[in-house]
Amino acid sequence: MDDYPYPDGYAVSLCPAQPEPAFETAEQQLLVWGAEWGAQDEVGPLRRVLVRKPGDEYRMVREDCWDERAQALVDPQGGWYWESRRAPDLDVVQAQHAGLVAALEAEGVDVVEVEGAAAGHLTRPIYTRDPLCTVPGGAVIGRMAPAMRRGEERMVAQTIAALGMPILRTIHGTGLLEGGSFVKLTPELAAYGTSFRCNEEGARQLREVLDVLGIELLVMPMGGYSIHIDGHLGMVDVDKALVDSAGLPYWFLDRLRAEGIEAIPCPPGEEWAINSLTLRPGRVLMCDAYPRAREALERRGVEVIGIPYSEIQKGGGGIHCSTMELVREPAV
Repeated sequence: MDDYPYPDGYAVSLCPAQPEPAFETAEQQLLVWGAEWGAQDEVGPLRRVLVRKPGDEYRMVREDCWDERAQALVDPQGGWYWESRRAPDLDVVQAQHAGLVAALEAEGVDVVEVEGAAAGHLTRPIYTRDPLCTVPGGAVIGRMAPAMRRGEERMVAQTIAALGMPILRTIHGTGLLEGGSFVKLTPELAAYGTSFRCNEEGARQLREVLDVLGIELLVMPMGGYSIHIDGHLGMVDVDKALVDSAGLPYWFLDRLRAEGIEAIPCPPGEEWAINSLTLRPGRVLMCDAYPRAREALERRGVEVIGIPYSEIQKGGGGIHCSTMELVREPAV
């Protein structure tokens, strides 16, 4: 046996680094983070979801701000719009959001409320989908585009960090990323829609996270004034999506077909039905105002739970916009 000591630090080498198994594996998530976090798809059994109850933000909407071109009440200086001639019915807004929470809890979903009081300039914090997106093993905190929403990122980051959820990346620099424009199509394939609210730099930073996870990212521009992909596509089962075909590139529709995903056309005039939340494979929570879309899904074996949500949609976001999955079990 050697009769002289090894260099300082030699003891450390006897406890080697262990890069495997990977961070996002169930074993490592449970060991380090106490639970499995994130989601690998949009349709697996939903276990935990992020919401925020409506506060006083809609009280600022005034009926003297009608813009004929926009067909909405709009105040660019105040940072708000409302897609109706009538100001929000605040009692209905509160009741509809409470109904959303009740429907989720009835399905056994753990509902988490965003913590902290919203700053006075924030007019859309009810739409918790947008300040982040979730992937296997944790979350990516986005960066909101408009001033009327910037600052929601901090509230969401503080809330999920307090739960113990890993934050894998925070979009920074000039990147813009909002969760409504990100969709997990399969465990190995995701899509991101660029727009005047979601830019290529945000996509580049997101791709760096997904590359580590072995997930391919398809990036496509939204048309016209569309801001998010969830206005044009919603996964409703592992092999089915409700889509507005006119709002998606032909090559993307071809890719869906190649992946074995049936693109179910949404009936014209009921496109808001796409902004729904899948609770488990083939079971969807949808606003109850879209009977033809519901029928189209039910004909293909998809169960639909309808709840009132049309008043809240006038603020620019539906059920999907108002929820973000923090934990989903894999669908397959």
